[in-house]
Amino acid sequence: MNLNLNDKVVLVTGSSSGLGYAIARFLIEEGANIILNGRNLVALEKAHRELGSSDYFVADLTKAEDARSLIKKVVKKYARIDGLVCNVGSGSSVPPGEESLNEWERVFAINLFSTTNIVEASKEVISKEKGSIVCISSICGQEVIPGAPITYSAAKAALNSYVKGISRPLGNMGVRINAIAPGNLLFDGSVWQKKIKDNPSVVYEMLKGSVVLGKLGTPEDISSMCAYLLSSASNFVTGSVITVDGGQVH
Repeated sequence: MNLNLNDKVVLVTGSSSGLGYAIARFLIEEGANIILNGRNLVALEKAHRELGSSDYFVADLTKAEDARSLIKKVVKKYARIDGLVCNVGSGSSVPPGEESLNEWERVFAINLFSTTNIVEASKEVISKEKGSIVCISSICGQEVIPGAPITYSAAKAALNSYVKGISRPLGNMGVRINAIAPGNLLFDGSVWQKKIKDNPSVVYEMLKGSVVLGKLGTPEDISSMCAYLLSSASNFVTGSVITVDGGQVH
């Protein structure tokens, strides 16, 4: 399927490494002009060299002023934004039962406010192109995953609710917004790579008992769904949280 992403200007946040990096690479292969974002200049420059992205900008999107500044820089240079991928996030937190106010605030800033800040800053610009926004969530926001940090799970549940709710006012502006809820992904540097190295039998037993397809996902599984949601092929899809987890969520 030709997704017609050629020459589209797409900003991918949190894209200097990991899943965001993989999404950016996939979209570049689809012909999009990709703008990278992250908090670390050295990591961004490295990703830019490796991917051959159109551009990159440092910004901490947990801060509303950074989000507004980032959008101003992109618009000044490219005059438009056709698509936005909100990928800033982290599942690192304290074990269940050890939450504190500071930890709640930190995790919500990374996993929810980084998205609300950049969507608020960019919605007027994206509306001019009748563009699309894709938010990277998690299956942890859909049901209780044993052992998953409660702070992270609650933040992703809030993100899912935000996507569903904000889709109505954004839709009135001609902007679509959806979320992808990935399951367990395997890639270089991922937590599952470490778990397989440390105790492969435990991982395979988990997959056998909890995941219908019996395997871990790849960044490409998420990237291809992301490309679809950014494209005109998904013109009638908004306010959805799409699960990509191999059949783990009940």
